[in-house]
Parts: sequence; structure tokens; C-alpha cells
Amino acid sequence: MISKKMAAALESGICIRDIFEEGKKLAAVYGAENIFNFTIGNPSIEPPQVVTDALVKYAKTKPGLAVHGYPANVGFQDVRECIAAYLNKTYGTNYDYNGIIMTVGAANAMVCLCNVILDAGDEVVTFAPYFWEYRNYVENLYGKLVPALCNMQTLQPDPETFRAAISEKTKAVFINTPNNPTGAVYTEESIKNIAAILEEKQAEYGHPIYLISDEPYRLLSYDKPVPYLTNYYKNTIVVYSYSKTLSIPGERIGYISILPNVEGYKELLTGINAAIRYLGIVNAPSLQQKMLLDCYDACVDISIYKKTRDILYKGLTEIGYNVIHPDGAFYMFMQALEDDDVAFCERAKEERLLFAPGTAFYGPGWVRISYPVPAEVAERSLPAFKRLYDKYKG
Repeated sequence: MISKKMAAALESGICIRDIFEEGKKLAAVYGAENIFNFTIGNPSIEPPQVVTDALVKYAKTKPGLAVHGYPANVGFQDVRECIAAYLNKTYGTNYDYNGIIMTVGAANAMVCLCNVILDAGDEVVTFAPYFWEYRNYVENLYGKLVPALCNMQTLQPDPETFRAAISEKTKAVFINTPNNPTGAVYTEESIKNIAAILEEKQAEYGHPIYLISDEPYRLLSYDKPVPYLTNYYKNTIVVYSYSKTLSIPGERIGYISILPNVEGYKELLTGINAAIRYLGIVNAPSLQQKMLLDCYDACVDISIYKKTRDILYKGLTEIGYNVIHPDGAFYMFMQALEDDDVAFCERAKEERLLFAPGTAFYGPGWVRISYPVPAEVAERSLPAFKRLYDKYKG
């Protein structure tokens, strides 16, 4: 028997992985070229060569225990100094290496932070549609995730909905831009509105509210700049992952960055260190940390994803689908052709189209199309989308 908590988590979100695995089975039957799998955000671009070169270099030139032994809980100092210097140069910040904590990707970092700041009954606000795992990060610690709905025409956060979602129990706000599942990039105006409301609510309730910026897609923005949130709100904690920008999701490497002026800075660092040591959150792998000394500022060629996005957006809107234009990441939100988005996804399988229901992301009536696929796959999928559309529209 598994716990009720785990059963609820499986029911609420694991369907996305199930659909992905179903795609593999269908490919074995009908041929991979006849299956259009837009389910999960698995990068399709090869990692930059510098990544492989760095892994080989440090594996060969460093003593074995230096790259395979335990590092410090918070990571190697030289790696943290390198990342702090890069952030300061790029975004005009003043990070000290002590405020950089290496993590096993972004999910590990988010779970770590939830363990550090949340007590039972505390609330975390996030902007919906949102990445479905956020709910588990919070509620596994007996907190409550409170969605603040975005404008479903622009996918920008709605200020009044956000203000209404905050209460005295709010400890943090999760923000994800560029966004999974929608591909939205929140504008500077949206960020300023969020910051102003948080300042207002901090003063009203007399305690800090942390803005936790989940940024695995920061460098995957095609049409507009992505504001760096510490420049707008003091109590911002940034979480970063190299999974998407370097196409290395299997390496599981990222970091938490906290500026010295964040309220509770020393306590937060102490808590994170302890969480990594005592709560099974584990430290970032040594070799992958050292690798970053050579590729901390590298990125895949995002024009490849942009080309695929443009093919799909143009093709789907010309067919007649309602798609909100995505400015970043490699996701787009498309309105289902019936109210039941889960049923719509099931019917799409008749045309060998696989994508995730928006209900999984607190976006009922919509579906998420994940497009880290070759451009030619996107092009070949359009007749299948047309056949699906014609089934509904006659």
C-alpha cells in the first residue's frame, strides 16, 4: 500500500509521463516517423561540444576523489565563485559565492527551499497555468499551493487576482518565466506589478514573502528580454538549471542564488546547508559541478527551437486552432476543441498526436504542446492536426 499523499500525487500529474511512454509503444507499432509526440520537455538539440569536452577533461585530469568523492554540501567554492561572477557581470548583481548553492537541478532546489521555509499550513502562491509538480513540492510538506490565474488571452499575471491570492499565511510565491506550460515570458510591467503587490503585502503582514524564481528556460527566449527579478524585488531567490540551456537534463545540475540583502540571508543559507545534509535532498554531483567551470555561460542554438515554434504556431493558427503565441521555452498552449481537454487528448491519439491536457497544469480546456522536436517533425505533424480539426468542425 502506498500513502494517500503519494496516490493523490500520482493521480494529479503522472499522466503526462504515461502519455510519453504510450508514444514509445505506438512508435514500435506504427513506426516512429508516424507518431507525433509533443508530451514532455526532453531537449532534442545535442549539447554544445564544450560540455562533452569539459566532462572528459575533468574526469581525466583531476584526481579520482576530486570528481567522484563527496563535495561540500553547498558545492565547490571555485564553481560557486565562477557562477557568482557570471551573474554579477550579466545582470548587474552583487552575489557573493556564499549565496550560490549547487543543487541537483531545479526540482531539487525547489524542494530544498520548501523544506527550509515552510511549516504545515503555510501557503505558496503561483501563477496558473503552472508546472504541475509545484503542488507536490508544497503539499508534500503539508503546505498549500494557491493558484493566481493569469489572463488567458495574454498569459500575463493578473494583478488583482494575484493580490487576492495572498494571505497572512503566504510564505512564498513561485514564478516561472519563460513559462512551462505556456511559453509565456512575463513582461517588465507584469514583474513590476508583482513586486509592488508583494511589497504592499509584506508591509501589511509584517513578515517577508519570498519570490522564488524558477528559471530553467531563462536563456530560451526568442522575442523579448526576460527581466532578472532581483532587480525588481529584494526578497527574490533564483533557482537555475542547466538542463534545457545545455541539453543535459540527465546530468541534473543547477543552483540556488541568494543575494546578501535578502531578509534572513544567513538563516536561509544555514537551513539549505542542513537540508542538503539531513533531509536526503543530497548534494550536486562533483564531476558535473567541475564541468561548469568551462561551460557556465554556454547555450544551445535556440534558433532551432524558434524555427520549430514558428512552423507550429503558423500552421496551427492557419488551420483554425486558438494558440497563444509563446515567446520562450519550448511549449505552447492550444485551446482544446471541446471542453474536456483530457478527452480531446485521447481523441488526438487517433491521428497519432500526443500532447498533455491543460488540466494537469491548472489550465482546463487547453492542452500543452511541447515542441523540442526537429522542424521536419513539426511540419509533418500539421496534416494530422488538420484531420483532427476537421473531425470536430466537419
